[in-house]
Amino acid sequence: MSALHYFHNPESIAVIGASNDPDKIGGRPIAYMRRYGFTGNLYPINPNRPEIQGLRAYASLDELPEIPDVIVVAVAGASAVAQITRAAQLGVKGCVIMSSGFGETGDEQGLAWQREMIAAASQTGMRLVGPNAQGLASFHSGAVLSFSTLFTEQPPEDGPVAIVSQSGAMCSVPYGLLREAGIGVRYAHGTGNDIDVTAAELAATAVADPAIQLLLMYLEDFSDLDSIAEVARVARERDVPVVVLKGGRSEAGQKAAASHTGALATEERVVDAFLEKHGIWRARSTHDLVAAVPLYLRRTRPRGERLAIVSNSGAICVLSADAAADNGLSLATLSSDSRTRLRADLPHFASVDNPIDVTAALLTDSSLFGKVLPVLADDDEVDAVVLGIPVAGRGYDVDRFAADVAEFEDSSGVPVVLAVPQKSVAQVFKDAGAVVFADESQAVGALAQYLRHHERMRRAAARGTGATPRRSRDEGPRVVLNEARSLEMLASVGVPVVEHAVVNSAADAAAAFSALGGNPVVVKGCSSEVTHKSELGLVKVGISDSASATRTVQTMLDRMGQAGVANEGVILATMVESVHEAMLGARLDPVFGPVVLVGAGGIYLEEMPDVQFLLPPFDVDEALAAIGRLRISAVLGGARGRPPVDVRAWAEAAVRVGELMLDGDRTVLELDVNPLMLLAAKGRMQPAVRAVDAVVILEGATQ
Repeated sequence: MSALHYFHNPESIAVIGASNDPDKIGGRPIAYMRRYGFTGNLYPINPNRPEIQGLRAYASLDELPEIPDVIVVAVAGASAVAQITRAAQLGVKGCVIMSSGFGETGDEQGLAWQREMIAAASQTGMRLVGPNAQGLASFHSGAVLSFSTLFTEQPPEDGPVAIVSQSGAMCSVPYGLLREAGIGVRYAHGTGNDIDVTAAELAATAVADPAIQLLLMYLEDFSDLDSIAEVARVARERDVPVVVLKGGRSEAGQKAAASHTGALATEERVVDAFLEKHGIWRARSTHDLVAAVPLYLRRTRPRGERLAIVSNSGAICVLSADAAADNGLSLATLSSDSRTRLRADLPHFASVDNPIDVTAALLTDSSLFGKVLPVLADDDEVDAVVLGIPVAGRGYDVDRFAADVAEFEDSSGVPVVLAVPQKSVAQVFKDAGAVVFADESQAVGALAQYLRHHERMRRAAARGTGATPRRSRDEGPRVVLNEARSLEMLASVGVPVVEHAVVNSAADAAAAFSALGGNPVVVKGCSSEVTHKSELGLVKVGISDSASATRTVQTMLDRMGQAGVANEGVILATMVESVHEAMLGARLDPVFGPVVLVGAGGIYLEEMPDVQFLLPPFDVDEALAAIGRLRISAVLGGARGRPPVDVRAWAEAAVRVGELMLDGDRTVLELDVNPLMLLAAKGRMQPAVRAVDAVVILEGATQ
């Protein structure tokens, strides 16, 4: 990927289809490069003009005095293919294809032209960006191989941010928002169809640049996983945050599945798990993509997620606390020393608990913020500060407020966000380098992203991402294991399963019942052709004597025969009384490889899903963190007289399933344990979970 540097720092560029009009697609790159400081050789190619925008024009690539590093193609269809073919033959290194009308149309001719381009380029190793690309802009070198209108509306300035997008619009919009905010952008790349060089490849090159402090990406598919993982790896090494906005959905992983797991593990959920594993933050909107940028560009890094809230309005204190709760952030508990110091410095009617309301006394005493902030700087419980100033202006020493905030951030390294709705007041803080939002909801939301993202980055850096998981092969035969064989496979990797026996006739039922201790059992028909047995009446619970067991086994055999499903015996399983029912699943995603699910179990699993996703390999702590994000986690520690359950045993079982999914000798496509019984925690002598029902689906060749 480092070989792509010539797109960012080319020594010579040719524009094919060059225009004398700087507002046309073939004219804008030339106008931009002349305006924004490109110092290399620039060659317009147009056989109909001797001169273009003050530069000598050439009739073809063959007439140039040198082989350019990069060409920009602004001609369409077969002409574009011919120019790319000739460029490859001459030894051009890279090509940016702005022309449209290729694979993005779905037209067979357009697809055929794309194949011709790739074939020609592959002969000599020339790399292609596009087609249908807005183009690449590298403002530090002036190599603006792009036609974006925003570079005219919002003139560029080199800066610490890189934007790489598969969409031209979603390159331009964040660029415009950042420039409007006065933030410099070093790279603004809109890559188009990605038939060769992908957005992720370019991003990996950009994020390796020592000048880059933040990478923003827009992706419409995740087919180039290895390059995205490489982006994350380079970013982790350089401590550069990566924020991704994903649009659209591919068809991968949307096929109907035979298990709960397959139905729940939609691609979007797996995208979230993949990004989290690699330390990347997923934005949900354009606003989310850019809102926290000023925070990301701070020189220091956050140390935790506990907030202190300060305002001259009690209402803003309340609303800011509400916003913190909405974003899952906790308020810092101030030390007794901090509260003592605040009581000494603030009016007697001010609140010295967090949130801290300095009251309207701020109007007559402009030193109040300057007194509060140093106290918070000395309190180890405070990781970040939200400062709300709903009303200020005439009579308030806003310049002093801004200086106090700047001094606090410089000396403490604790991040501060301000909620200031008055534009004139907000500008004073912005001029002092503060991060300002229009209201407390925006301020806390951006702060939550910033804090959580850095915690995610720390976790990813600490654990690494492990080996690249294997990918699924093309669609082939699938073998569904019956419940007994599924439980056997789970037990073989260390997942605790219910004590059970399999019989093939009613005559064997009494002995099996006795072998299980004579305790009440569940009797179930065992057939690989039935994954949801209750619907056929193949489950009977509470069988408490051998005679009943014998009769029930015969009933199950009869029902399988009547239903015309494969008869693979009848299971007798010990009844398990649980505190809660959970689920544990896995699937081999066609794009992302192995995926493991943990969640609340039971009959309403698909209707009211409460699940989290993990990408193996992962450890027990990661599994515990995923379980902790479930809604059901609130009751796992004991509630309403119910005892706490052995959550660690659940996490350990999830790790074992993840290892099974990485086992190349047992190619599991899907695995579903529902319910996984969570038992009362009674020490660690024996894990207090039991898999009582399971479905495992294998690739046909591995049965």
